[in-house]
Amino acid sequence: MSRNDRSSGSRGDRSSNKTSSGRQGGAGRTKSHYRGNAPVSRDEKDPKNMSRGNAPVKKKQGGAGKSDGMRLNKYIANSGICSRRDADIYIAAGNVTVNGKVVTEMGHKVQISDEVKFDGRRVNPEKPEYILLNKPKGFYVTGSLEKKNRTVMDLVANASKSKLTPVGKLDTQATGLLLFTNDGTLAKNLANPKNGIRQIYHLELDKDLAYDDLQKIKEGVNLEDGTAKVTEVSYVENKPKREVGLEIKSTKAHIVQRIFKSLGYEIVKLDRVVYGGLTKKDLTRGHWRVLSQQEVINLSNL
Repeated sequence: MSRNDRSSGSRGDRSSNKTSSGRQGGAGRTKSHYRGNAPVSRDEKDPKNMSRGNAPVKKKQGGAGKSDGMRLNKYIANSGICSRRDADIYIAAGNVTVNGKVVTEMGHKVQISDEVKFDGRRVNPEKPEYILLNKPKGFYVTGSLEKKNRTVMDLVANASKSKLTPVGKLDTQATGLLLFTNDGTLAKNLANPKNGIRQIYHLELDKDLAYDDLQKIKEGVNLEDGTAKVTEVSYVENKPKREVGLEIKSTKAHIVQRIFKSLGYEIVKLDRVVYGGLTKKDLTRGHWRVLSQQEVINLSNL
């Protein structure tokens, strides 16, 4: 299991104060300059007084900058589709398009903003990564109203160097499973209301759920944006009747809360225990883990 509270060290900056610091060479010295900090005389050849280490750094050839771009085979290899050597073969065979045009030129360079497709499917220049978080209560998913409020991005900050985004939404006071990825295609498919992804919630209400209301939920509750249909709803075994298990495929905003509120109930606790085929097994609250290859395949087939 991966822990998301791993700390990462950082190098401190050296002081650039003019007063002497460090080892002194004797009473005759009034200043002590570190290597690289000694005054550099200004002359015609160095009008901006560029000392060693402060001069502009030229971008390496083949990088992802706006001027040079990234080699197309590297762009494809970074996505995890295949190796660079195999990418060259596919490029030569006409399997790759850039901004809608087939490219067969070896060494062709592209920008991050370009639309690159492999066999008709858009390519992500980064290797796809998938992180599953067991979200604690009190963390915002889409942002905070005040800077002091914490977001789920703080919890997965050390999970990847790639820019990950949460798939779908989970209320601030809710807990449970939340998926993060840089795979835009998968994220779009999972969040699409037409596809409907299986979700199971364990919730606690402010009062016991009446049997008649339980039946109404099973039959479908009429809301302002249509009928809210659930796959299954039941009392939690050996628990008070205010604790309920609910399975639903809808991705509409606040759908679970709105179902119960329409019948006069408030949700005290809401925990998402299943998302797709993913569960909270062995995943401690506030921690994250990397999905297995089989789990990714299962999500892609939903």
